Amino acid sequence: MTHPTTTESHLLGIYAQPDFVLARGEGCRVWDEDGKAYLDFTAGIAVNALGYGSFVVRRAVEEALSTGLVHTSNLFRTRPSAELADLLVEHSFPGRAFFCNSGAEANEAAFKFARRWAGATHGADKHEIVAFRGAFHGRLFGTLAATDRDAYQAPFRPLMPGVRFAEVGDTAGVEAMLETGTVAAVIVEAVQGEGGVRPTPLGFLADLRALCDAHDTLLVFDEIQCGLGRTGALFAWQHGSAVPDMMTLAKPLAGGLPMGAVVLTDAVADTLKPGDHGTTFGGGPLVSSVALAVLRTLSEPEFLTRVRSVGDHLELGLRSIAARHASASGVRGLGLMQGLILDGPVAPVVARARDLGLLVVSAGPDVVRLVPPLVVTVAEVDEGLALLSEALAAA
Repeated sequence: MTHPTTTESHLLGIYAQPDFVLARGEGCRVWDEDGKAYLDFTAGIAVNALGYGSFVVRRAVEEALSTGLVHTSNLFRTRPSAELADLLVEHSFPGRAFFCNSGAEANEAAFKFARRWAGATHGADKHEIVAFRGAFHGRLFGTLAATDRDAYQAPFRPLMPGVRFAEVGDTAGVEAMLETGTVAAVIVEAVQGEGGVRPTPLGFLADLRALCDAHDTLLVFDEIQCGLGRTGALFAWQHGSAVPDMMTLAKPLAGGLPMGAVVLTDAVADTLKPGDHGTTFGGGPLVSSVALAVLRTLSEPEFLTRVRSVGDHLELGLRSIAARHASASGVRGLGLMQGLILDGPVAPVVARARDLGLLVVSAGPDVVRLVPPLVVTVAEVDEGLALLSEALAAA
């Protein structure tokens, strides 16, 4: 059967997609229009935390649709967004929540909130953002400026000014930047996803917290990919002691529906007034209702314990693969966010795994990223590891 590709249809060809067309999904598997099954260890790039066809998501969608309030805009209040904000704050830190439609929008909002806070409390000179080498925060003009990818940035320069990059682990380098008095916020991923599945040392996160406190600078944790249960804690920063001033979320929040969020302390929120920011669709009653059901599920202690256990099993299996294959040199990650480091290019391994019926995604040029649905079973992990090992042997 011949299927249209992005170059044969009217879809904008900005994605390099394989020729097959996905038609349905269940649990941790998807099927294409020809009936071929794939074990999915991409989860829509860490989005489908509860897998495909989740009863939790389906029930929440059906109940929300039954009210008729799919969308109201933010001219009016609805209960689901208020309840979702309460639940996010309850599980993170005291403050308030803002809802939008994507991770990039959440980070853009965080940058605006940081500048608004800094301008209100210190003046316009305190406006810079410090990000880190290897970071990925989005592809909008502000978030792209804070994303350490020259290939992504080059065609779109000039970008938003006022972003400086530091090295993860370089406490002295960050301190020197903050001593200028011009930095409004430091943004960091507790685990760099696109940057190669690199956990940021917890001690360094604690150092950043101390430095930001000392220089009256906001600390922002980008939890868009590593948050909401992915690492075995509800938020990856909760593995350590450092608490942010703002946290950005997206990907799995609304079970596959587009939603982003910023949780911010009252001190930051108090500087924001009606009209300072806005969104037409963010936090609508349908997506908020689904996000409520998803968050309640992901935050259950038993659920997170299981993620840690299955994640440990995945990591051990990957270490076994790395020991057996000369083309693999190591493993990095936390929970069900793992990366297999290769000595060569990752693209042939990803393609071969796909041919064998396993969907994985790259994280940079030499890392196979495995981010299966959080409901993946030990048996499915073993099946995926066997297919990955076969792909390494054949690629």
